[in-house]
Amino acid sequence: MSSATTTLESRGKVQLSQRRRTWRRFARHKGALIGIGFIILLIVVALTCQWIAPYDPNKTNLKLRGHGPSWEHWFGNDDIGRDILSRIMYGARVALLVGICSTTIAVSIGVLVGSMAGYFGGWVDFTLSRLIDTLMAFPILALLLTLSAVLGPSLRNVIIIVGVTFWASYARVIRAEVLSLRERDYVLAAQASGASDRRIILQHIVPNAIGPVIILASLAVGGVIIFESALSFLGMGISRPTPSWGTMLSDGRDHIRNYPHIAIFPGLAIAFTVLAFNLIGDGLRDALDPRERS
Repeated sequence: MSSATTTLESRGKVQLSQRRRTWRRFARHKGALIGIGFIILLIVVALTCQWIAPYDPNKTNLKLRGHGPSWEHWFGNDDIGRDILSRIMYGARVALLVGICSTTIAVSIGVLVGSMAGYFGGWVDFTLSRLIDTLMAFPILALLLTLSAVLGPSLRNVIIIVGVTFWASYARVIRAEVLSLRERDYVLAAQASGASDRRIILQHIVPNAIGPVIILASLAVGGVIIFESALSFLGMGISRPTPSWGTMLSDGRDHIRNYPHIAIFPGLAIAFTVLAFNLIGDGLRDALDPRERS
């Protein structure tokens, strides 16, 4: 058995032990477990809302216009009599779709660009780093508004716009990690064994560099939901009548004095969801990098 093969096998055993310790640290983080519980509940609601929602989210009833919470309508009715609880349930589907899908797109692009820049170096690193710096120089909200105005408001466009806008931060993080890993013994051993650059990047470098990206992504999902809500609030995100927490806030803006519950409940939905993802991110940070614990 060659020394390169022995080095790679030893590295695999160490990684398995590290994963177990990481899971144990994460499982001890009460805040993260609360966050996971809330997100799981939200996912269940999003997947089953067409069966468990008490009312049609778009059905109007002007007789119930602006009615507050009651036994029949737990969160009350909005300015045209629609059931707010039902709309929040359907809005959870939009929020999670945008948050998770957009973050997945951004992470995929960022990991690809950042790992190539860090591993190959030279002109590849220079070119991709300038691209990253250029994208990060633009104000995110202004860029989102511009792209949304060009492509038009729709769920698909919002997912794509946010995904292709947020990848630069992941690329910068993964590049820094790859730069610190590419000279490690197990990488050199893989190169000595004749492994291709693609295999080295995907099997040996990215799995060991992905920790900070996972932490950043879990924290960023909440931010993505906020940006989606902001776009919808401004009328440039999810088009009506599709229920969205941002459009619900926009609908309640003009009635905040007389019917404050119209804006309060979707606002609370956004706040609790963002808090849950932040709690998960804190737990992942403590588990993946114990040195960062406060």
